[in-house]
Amino acid sequence: MREKNRTETVIAAVRTRIASGSLARGERLPSIRRLASQHGFSPSTIAEAYDRLVAEGMIHARPGSGYFVAGGTLAGAAPNTKRDHAVDPFWVSRQALEADPSIMQPGCGWLPESWMPLPALRHALRAMSREEGVLLTGYGPARGSLSLRQLLTRRWAEDQLHVAPEQILLTSSGTQAVDLVCRLMLSPGDTVLVDDPCYFNFRALLAVHRVRVIGVPCLADGPDLDAFARLLRQEAPRLYLTNSGLQNPVGCTITLHKAHEILSLAKAHGVTIIEDDIFADFAPRPFASLAPLDGLNRVIRIGSFSKTLSASLRCGYIAASSEMIERLGDLLIATGFAGVSPVAAEIVKHVLTGGSYRRHMEALHCRLAQARKEGAAQLGSLGIKPVIMPEGGFSLWCEMPAGCDVTDLARNALEEGIVLAPGAVFSVSGETSRFMRFNVAQMAENNIIGQLAVLLGRSASSG
Repeated sequence: MREKNRTETVIAAVRTRIASGSLARGERLPSIRRLASQHGFSPSTIAEAYDRLVAEGMIHARPGSGYFVAGGTLAGAAPNTKRDHAVDPFWVSRQALEADPSIMQPGCGWLPESWMPLPALRHALRAMSREEGVLLTGYGPARGSLSLRQLLTRRWAEDQLHVAPEQILLTSSGTQAVDLVCRLMLSPGDTVLVDDPCYFNFRALLAVHRVRVIGVPCLADGPDLDAFARLLRQEAPRLYLTNSGLQNPVGCTITLHKAHEILSLAKAHGVTIIEDDIFADFAPRPFASLAPLDGLNRVIRIGSFSKTLSASLRCGYIAASSEMIERLGDLLIATGFAGVSPVAAEIVKHVLTGGSYRRHMEALHCRLAQARKEGAAQLGSLGIKPVIMPEGGFSLWCEMPAGCDVTDLARNALEEGIVLAPGAVFSVSGETSRFMRFNVAQMAENNIIGQLAVLLGRSASSG
């Protein structure tokens, strides 16, 4: 990166933090030396960026004290609306989605841009642009691209899940898929079981539906069966929402025996299971997925391509019984008129059809295996211990050192330009406050460990 581009990167990052309220009026900016170390730039680059921001009136210098955010705001910039949000699922999502690209994000749930199949996506975009004009201007079929649904049926048949294209509904995301099922099946006050800990946005979404959410303890091989059986008897839930493979955030994969037990218990108690399949392609070998074992009688499979292809495309799916898909399709029309963009569906189909996707995933498995190994060793040097070593994926669920206030650590890290994912946001019971999820892919390209060591040292000294 040329020096001029580096200077512009620093200026843009500081502007973004001031406009969003992450840096408040009168607040001291990181020192030139600290910011240079954090980004791997030279001190002269940071000094030039600060000088230009001073000239713009964004910040001002106090001799002997450093640089501070000026009292006014940049013309046209959003006013400072910083609020003291609770560190909850919305907090993590907000920080990750709104973060400047220069901010380090070991707490986010996606791969860095450089790890994604950009050449295949660009090739697909060029091919899509030559298609009929209706693809670029029309709504597309009510259930989404038939050719993509047919492709999914062929891919899933390899894993012994045999469905017809009519049993698949394409959506704009995996989250929309869960939302549609919840809209169809739940009423306020109903009970839903989730893994504890679970993907934090499951909690946020279920809160919108005003249902009771109860956690099933998640062990190294999947949900605690004794607790699952007891909760089915006592709470009469309508739904159970889970990941079978590479559970988020723990990273565990259920055994075949446990999968059969879960399905048997669900059938006995009349519970429908939503199985989030989003991390399936990250598994280096097949795992005991619930949908193929059940045949989509009581299990609804949902997922998307945001983790392996592109979050920007917004393409997800629901696979269920024909009757369920018919009703979900009507609900999708009523609430959004159409689901996935035909353009997005065509790009996804194009990439999945070619051999580049298979090669991309094979390379990704190897790269992530090395990143997990190195990440675990680096975190271990700080006394941060992974609960298990997952067989695939990019997340490590870790126990933090004794005495570490994980929530305060996340807040302090944000002030230093680092987005973390504290364990409490993943838990219904609140019993995971000593844990944190780390994205090893996001750690591989930054000096995260050095920054964490400093933050942990401050936490220990203040405690």
